[in-house]
Amino acid sequence: MTPPQNAQNTPDAQNPRWAEVDHYFGETIAPADEALTAALADSAAAGLPEIAVAPNQGKLLHLLARMQGARTVLEIGTLGGYSTIWLARALPSDGRLITLEYSPAHADVARANIARAGLDKIVEVRTGAALDSLPQLEAEGAGPFDLVFIDADKVNNPRYVEWALKLSRPGTVIIVDNVVRGGRITTPQPDDPAITGTRELFDLVAAEPRLDATALQTVGTKGYDGLLLARVVE
Repeated sequence: MTPPQNAQNTPDAQNPRWAEVDHYFGETIAPADEALTAALADSAAAGLPEIAVAPNQGKLLHLLARMQGARTVLEIGTLGGYSTIWLARALPSDGRLITLEYSPAHADVARANIARAGLDKIVEVRTGAALDSLPQLEAEGAGPFDLVFIDADKVNNPRYVEWALKLSRPGTVIIVDNVVRGGRITTPQPDDPAITGTRELFDLVAAEPRLDATALQTVGTKGYDGLLLARVVE
C-alpha cells in the first residue's frame, strides 16, 4: 500500500457554488463539533494532506453505519481519523472499529484525535501496509465486519475489495471512496495508475456475483468525485 493520493486537484475542485452548498449542508444538518473541528485542525497542523471526507460525507458514513445496525466496522485508510470518528460514533458502546493506516505519523495523529473524541475504547488503529494487515485480521478471526469503508491508495482498491469480501458476511456493506477521479474514470486507456486501479475495481465488482452495487457522482468542497456502494449477498 502507498500513501493515499489526493483525488481533489481537478479543475473544478474549487467551484464556489459547490463549496457554498456543502457549507450550507454542514451548518444545517451536519454541524461540526469540537472533536471533529480539532481533528481537522490538528491533521492540518501535522502536515497531513487535506483529503479527509467533507462533513456531509462524514455524516453520510455515520448514517449508513447506523442504518446498517453496524457493530463492527473495518476502515482501510485512516489519515487523521476524521472519517473514523464519524463511523465510530455510529457504533454501540461495545462495538469495534479497526482502521488501517500506512503512515506511522498519520496514525499517531489519528490516535490522538480519536482519543480526544472519547472513542479510543472501541477504535483500534493499526499501522502498516493494509495488504499486510488484512491477512493478519483474517488469521485472528477478526471478521465478519458489518461495514467496510475503503479510502486508501486507489491502485490497490481491487485487492481491498477482495479482502473486504473475505472479512464480510451476507449483508455487509462495502463503501469505496474517490471512484470518479474528476470524471477521468471513463478514460479508456488511462496513464494514471489510480484510474487503472479504479477501473479494475469496477470490473471486479461487476463480475462478482456476491456483490450488489451502484456508484454515485458527487460534487462539493472535495471537487468532482464519487463513491461506490455495495452489499454482500448470499
